[in-house]
Amino acid sequence: MKINYPKVYLAIDNCFASKRWTEPAEWMRIVRKSGLDYVEASADNECDPLYMDTGYLEDWISEVARAEKEKGVCVANIYSGHGSYATLGLAHDDRRNRDRIQKQWLEPMIRMAGRINAGVGFFCHAFNQRTLLHPERYHTALEDLYSRLSEIAVSACRNGLPRIGVEQMYTPHQVPWTIRGAEEMLRQVYSRSGKNFYITIDTGHQSGQRRFLRPDKREIEKALRTLRKSGTCRNLWLGSERAYMLFKSIAEGTGSSGHGVEDIVEEMNKYPYLFAEEGDGDTYEWIEQLGCFSPIIHLQQTDGRSSSHLPFDRESNRSGIIKGEKILRSLARSCRRKHTGMPPVCDEIYLTLEIFAGTVDFPSEIMNKIESSVTYWRKFIPEDGLSLERLV
Repeated sequence: MKINYPKVYLAIDNCFASKRWTEPAEWMRIVRKSGLDYVEASADNECDPLYMDTGYLEDWISEVARAEKEKGVCVANIYSGHGSYATLGLAHDDRRNRDRIQKQWLEPMIRMAGRINAGVGFFCHAFNQRTLLHPERYHTALEDLYSRLSEIAVSACRNGLPRIGVEQMYTPHQVPWTIRGAEEMLRQVYSRSGKNFYITIDTGHQSGQRRFLRPDKREIEKALRTLRKSGTCRNLWLGSERAYMLFKSIAEGTGSSGHGVEDIVEEMNKYPYLFAEEGDGDTYEWIEQLGCFSPIIHLQQTDGRSSSHLPFDRESNRSGIIKGEKILRSLARSCRRKHTGMPPVCDEIYLTLEIFAGTVDFPSEIMNKIESSVTYWRKFIPEDGLSLERLV
């Protein structure tokens, strides 16, 4: 079997420049000075169709084209920001709002990206508790989301985008948050649309899944003993509200006769989509399983306990679990896996630094974060456009 290894590029998201360096020529100058030729334009940095005037966005496209020539920097992708992340968006329980985020936000962004030959990555949906705790409602909402993502994939192809995909998250109300769920999403969208549609793996988005592991009967019994003894029981995930009510009534002896741990297990069985598996909390497992379907991989340093978007500097690397050589090896293993019913393996992958700048950070501190991160990753990607096979 011939293995298709993608070309690999090192890039950076310009979220570091938000509210500070807001004109394309400004942030491209910083990107170029840091030793990078590729950038991801965050909607947060003054190019979000929800907030920006249409005439302004026309000028922005022209400024990007002009700055690319002057600075020698390519806007490889456009990415959604915090504005659309803060809403139910594409999974809103009111169809009017789902239509608005799709037609008046994503579609303009896709058209904008097509005009500068950039890809698009996004995350703009969430399921509320009422939806999550009603299996029929949840599956109906998930079906609607798959349909909309399929329409988005067709639109991206029609506008000539080189790539489009949705970001993976780490909690049940923001899908895809498990490896199995992400794989199913890609299969569904690809089979329905016949167009390529991918995901973005973020190296810090595996910090939440293990809070949502499903406990077995023995673990529940142990938690009951702890609650009876101390009056508290933390970090026990049972899923539904009724499961917690059963748990409490059993511990207090106030429930109906015959209620026991088996009833809690039976209740959890109704909500398989609320539980993760151990591997879902492992960055390298995500990349090994699905990295070849992630044309954008967001790079952040993390200790595995939070998604803080730390830089790859000496201090953060000391306790950080993200290692350049391990990322590339896991990515190569992903390309060697056999996949069925999935979109084609990516021919290009942009390993994209996503380093957040604190509100009180000095501009010089932000620059140091960028430069140290680029220095670290250039040890593993010394030249852009090399085949992954050569890098490992």
